[in-house]
Amino acid sequence: MTSAEVLYRMPDHPTLLQTFFWQFEDLAPDYPRLKRFLDHWEREIEAIIHSVRVMHQGLISPKEIRIVKDGGQLH
Repeated sequence: MTSAEVLYRMPDHPTLLQTFFWQFEDLAPDYPRLKRFLDHWEREIEAIIHSVRVMHQGLISPKEIRIVKDGGQLH
């Protein structure tokens, strides 16, 4: 899971810093989906990006996986 926090300014309110927060699936470390989104933003949206902060957590990390020797049945 990837989270992106985009801080931006609108041309009509340049002193107001606003936040757009988005969670989505993407492939670290290249983040192709995020790059496409930011390219779209720069081409199509009037807001000027101030900064982007990216956080990423894999769906399953090694510490979350356990080997179970004996399984039971549930009816």
